[in-house]
Amino acid sequence: MKQFFLYLFLALTVLMPDTMMAQERYQVGVCDWMILKRQKLGAFDLAKQLGCDGLELDMGSLGQREAFENQLRDDHQAEIFKRTADSLGITVGAVAMSGFYAQDLTKKDTYLSLAADCFDTMDKMGGVKVAFLPLGGSGNDWATNKTKRAEIVKRLHEIGEAAKQRGKRVGIGTPLDAKGNLKLLKEIKSEGIGIFYSFQATIENGLDISEDMKRLGAKNICAIHASNTDGKWLRDDSLVNLPAIKQTLDAMGWSGWLFVERSRNTSMVRNVKMNYGNNVRTLKEVFNSYPTPEVALKSEGRDEAYVKTIVGRAEKATDELSITWTPKGENVRTIIANRYFELNDIYEERDSLKKSDKKMAEALCDSRLYRSHFAFDANLSKYLKPQEIERVKDVMTYDVVKVTYDAHCEMIPSLTEEEKAQIMIWLKEAREFAIDAESSKKKHEMFGKYKGRINNYLTKRGYNLTKEREEWYKRIENK
Repeated sequence: MKQFFLYLFLALTVLMPDTMMAQERYQVGVCDWMILKRQKLGAFDLAKQLGCDGLELDMGSLGQREAFENQLRDDHQAEIFKRTADSLGITVGAVAMSGFYAQDLTKKDTYLSLAADCFDTMDKMGGVKVAFLPLGGSGNDWATNKTKRAEIVKRLHEIGEAAKQRGKRVGIGTPLDAKGNLKLLKEIKSEGIGIFYSFQATIENGLDISEDMKRLGAKNICAIHASNTDGKWLRDDSLVNLPAIKQTLDAMGWSGWLFVERSRNTSMVRNVKMNYGNNVRTLKEVFNSYPTPEVALKSEGRDEAYVKTIVGRAEKATDELSITWTPKGENVRTIIANRYFELNDIYEERDSLKKSDKKMAEALCDSRLYRSHFAFDANLSKYLKPQEIERVKDVMTYDVVKVTYDAHCEMIPSLTEEEKAQIMIWLKEAREFAIDAESSKKKHEMFGKYKGRINNYLTKRGYNLTKEREEWYKRIENK
């Protein structure tokens, strides 16, 4: 019987798809402090939205304090974090002592208690095996200053031995190349210390990442910060050859976590979802399997150029929500594109039927539009909050609601709250019709109809719109 199960296991291993093997070998995450969620519960939900497998969780800020500002020292708080992570299927892949990016390890006499605090947190987060300890705060001279280097080596040896006793490993972040890192590890003499490899550091040394990793060796790499300095997304960075890097890591037999730390597009450096969503997607497309979209694009039988145009049009809405490069964004974009396809089909059918029975064609068109209209809201609501759905509708109708509302408020500063509310109600009603319209011209015609209603309403309320408009133009000219 044992032999049977052994054969079964071996057969399944042979037959297992490459994508499944890749999922086991590589996992992709982001650094919580870089997505502006340092030790915040929201980091897990955001990581999920970005399509991550997990998170590099920070120990909290350090500054001149003797201990990290670590709220997870509290068992109850740590339990909430762990339950939240589990409920979302997000793994804590590493715990970072990022405070040492700015603080000097040789000047923190509490270094062992700081490490112990990190190890305790790792246990609370599910037995995390890898910690990150950057040496950036120790200055630029520690590698060549014999006295300072000796002190760093001593302290890292002690930290490494403490980590080893706890069944963990501390990956240090250094500015060194493979040769320098190997020499440093040899001096430290602790299996509890490895290298938390950085693409950025290797590029700044003017070296090829794949060649440098080969020299360093798989056993010395704890985890990888798989990003460059800010400037471009990974997919656009010619200095980061991800397919070659994956091929190298495959050949080395390495497996583990790839964390996105930077590689933000500087033209939108604060747009967390766009930057990290894009980079996570790129890494998962190369190293792992990107989640299969739940919603299928109904493009079969349609002209390729037309499909590309419609998807691009739909992407304007997901760009506005900063979710284009996330799994959620892909599904939302597809829902919007499918709606455009559906509207096109409805109006094509109407035009075809008009040739034989115009009245029936219009009735059938109205019936299909009615069902399509409410189905669209329902489909979006699976992925978006009500205010996000509102934003999608605004983008699809050229922001006419906001532009028109703001124009009326600026033109007539004396509008009451009641009048403003009524204007907004009618504009949103117009938008609900416009979103079903067959062309941009028809959409604007619908808004035009409601603008007329608003003007009549304001006139009845005693406003002289001609005079109000003239005064508005004067104010604009004076500005």
